[in-house]
Amino acid sequence: MLKLQNFKLNNVSLTSMMTATMLLSAALFSQMATAENRVVSAGAGITELVLALDASDELVGVDSTSLIPDELDSVAKLGYHRMLSAEGILALSPSILLGSEAMGPKNTLDILSNANVEVVTFPSANTKDELVSNVEQMGKLLNRESQANELKQKLDLSFNQLATKQQKISQHGDAPKVLFLLLQQDRPARVGGNNTAADIIINLAGGQNIAGFDGYKSVSQEGILALQPDVILISNRSEVDSIDPISELLKAMPLLEHTPAGEHKHIKSLPSQALIGGLGLSAVAAADDLASDFISIKKL
Repeated sequence: MLKLQNFKLNNVSLTSMMTATMLLSAALFSQMATAENRVVSAGAGITELVLALDASDELVGVDSTSLIPDELDSVAKLGYHRMLSAEGILALSPSILLGSEAMGPKNTLDILSNANVEVVTFPSANTKDELVSNVEQMGKLLNRESQANELKQKLDLSFNQLATKQQKISQHGDAPKVLFLLLQQDRPARVGGNNTAADIIINLAGGQNIAGFDGYKSVSQEGILALQPDVILISNRSEVDSIDPISELLKAMPLLEHTPAGEHKHIKSLPSQALIGGLGLSAVAAADDLASDFISIKKL
């Protein structure tokens, strides 16, 4: 009887040791799989998600629209996300390329796929649900599911906060009339209409985009004056940073001073990162900041 008990105890101990060994091996394998990821990210919003999921240690390259912390100085800076070079990316020995729908060209993506690089394209998000879906997908791809869950919780808080601000804005009457101007060096200013990244931010912040058309179009100063915007948003895609973009705008387009936005200096710059790739983390932050501005304007 004693021998039988000893056998059972030894058997239990052996089973426990085997289970522990298997769990340890699985953990080590998971760590190895994660460590072997060599990620190239193309698109400002995509790179934001990689960083937010605490996967910066796996980044080996980013496109020119992406902003990364200074300490990631070993990460290669690649070209524009619409004009990626297969040779430049392959030189980094990546295991996976993450990008938005704008990523390309197609022949570059085909070359990378044929070279056994996993190419993953994320759909452009226009809503909270679509953004959350991208977070979930990237969390799985990068073995960062717990970080993805934390990020989803933060997004819930952000969108709830935005909803509260939208209610405050509506309590003070009509939504502010907003016009977005995209400024580019040596080109006329273009107004952002419906179905643009700026439109998503304006609506999310509780404003009314008064452009009245889809996409981007050039509009004269007289046309903007006739619209009488309460707020003018601008984004400058010039390679040279402007010291005072608002003053430069009013100097270049003096008729804007005769709009409510110009008279009250309700002219605000939007970060270019918030306008690339649909609804991303920067766009949510920009909308929250803008909603606070709308509340202040309504209280005046």
